Amino acid sequence: MRKAKSIMVQGTMSGAGKSLLCAGLCRVFAQESLEVAPFKSQNMALNSYVTRDGLEMGRAQVVQAQAAGKEPDVRMNPILLKPSSDIGSQVIVGGEVRGQMSAAEYFREKRRLVPEILSAYESLAAENDVIVIEGAGSPAEINLREDDIVNMGLAELVDAPVLLAGDIDRGGVFAQLYGTVALLRPRERRRVKGLLINKFRGDEAILRPGLAMLEELTRVPVLGVVPYLRVDLDDEDSLAPRLEAQGEHKALDVAVIRLPRVSNFTDFSLLEEHPALGVRYVQSCRELGVPDLVVLPGTKSTLADLLWLRQSGLEAAIQKLAAGGTPVLGVCGGYQMLGRSLADPWGTEGGGELRGMRLLPVDTVFGAQKTRTRVRARVTAPGLAGAQLDGYEIHTGKTTVEGEPFCLLENGQPDGCVSGNVFGTYLHGLFDTGSLTQKLAEYLCAKKGITGEQAVPVSHREHQERQLDLLAECLRQALDMDAVHAILEGGR
Repeated sequence: MRKAKSIMVQGTMSGAGKSLLCAGLCRVFAQESLEVAPFKSQNMALNSYVTRDGLEMGRAQVVQAQAAGKEPDVRMNPILLKPSSDIGSQVIVGGEVRGQMSAAEYFREKRRLVPEILSAYESLAAENDVIVIEGAGSPAEINLREDDIVNMGLAELVDAPVLLAGDIDRGGVFAQLYGTVALLRPRERRRVKGLLINKFRGDEAILRPGLAMLEELTRVPVLGVVPYLRVDLDDEDSLAPRLEAQGEHKALDVAVIRLPRVSNFTDFSLLEEHPALGVRYVQSCRELGVPDLVVLPGTKSTLADLLWLRQSGLEAAIQKLAAGGTPVLGVCGGYQMLGRSLADPWGTEGGGELRGMRLLPVDTVFGAQKTRTRVRARVTAPGLAGAQLDGYEIHTGKTTVEGEPFCLLENGQPDGCVSGNVFGTYLHGLFDTGSLTQKLAEYLCAKKGITGEQAVPVSHREHQERQLDLLAECLRQALDMDAVHAILEGGR
């Protein structure tokens, strides 16, 4: 029976670059004609994805699956935590919602999930040559050590060697790596087979004396210094650098509202590739200004984020822009906010009712069931009509629509709503084919009275493939891949 070898990438902190390094390793191994699959036992992120069989998983493992040349599979991410507050999350196991839990409740529950984690891992291992495992946060979070199921606890369960990555861009990388190794138990320390310096800018020669000292102190070899990579891949969560972007100056200004619990903001990453569209993320009326398009993205907590929008003054600012003719686009939770009313009788989002922004003639009632499905559609909204979409729905709530639809699904059912210059849809991934991106640019240019740059539509898939190839080439140059293969084989 086939049994995959494994290698695990852990980090000194969240945001150290584990997801990107794992994606790069998946691509390298796939290019070496190995059957490879990613794995992360527990992921905490609001950027999720619906698989072809209608199950939900974290976006980082979707990117890694694409890097490996595999269809995304929930076995690659058996547990997904979607934060709904500072102390609670929706818990998704095997792609299905298991319930809403506080941090304390989940901490007590998670050891019971180990059999499901191991079942997912073992079935992947039986189908592949290599499993690239991603850790979470830091293995040196000693307060969480006893019931760990995602860092060293998982490494021990599946007997995986570990590469430890530190982020030099934030500073203190030698302290990060040495301190992390020092806080590990002796048996955990023996699992660390290599150290990686990530996100380096500058002359590597200046680092070498420090690298030699680090190896002497930790007794672990440094296997590479990875430069600060300029690849553009889907981001996992709110630490994403693109959320801080102010937008490259282009002919058209697109302002995406950075909601407190924004989710699936990867929907808009492909807009940045169009030569006429400058995309920026805003959190205040001062930052909003007078853009050519306002986008309300998805959110894990629609009612709470609508209340924040109202209290911050952004709701009134967006309503004023819409009344003046500025186009407004809402996706999923953002679409629900644009309606007349939102009601939560089942307490799915904490209960209660709120008045919507009243920019679309729709009303939403939240329920206990979550809609998860992949769909194809054709846009019918004036100005954007004809664009072909290939996306997915992932939401709670049923929306009653009195206006014209935004698009028609391939089964003939309507989706979303349009009223003048205000558009709403439940479809995530609406720009992934590239078709709607070009239609949107043409529509906005016509409203502004300018001639925009023409562009050949690029699909999300094509763009990601190019970026993954660049990532793999960079890792080949930066890492001692002979050592990595030796670790896979049980040496080093």
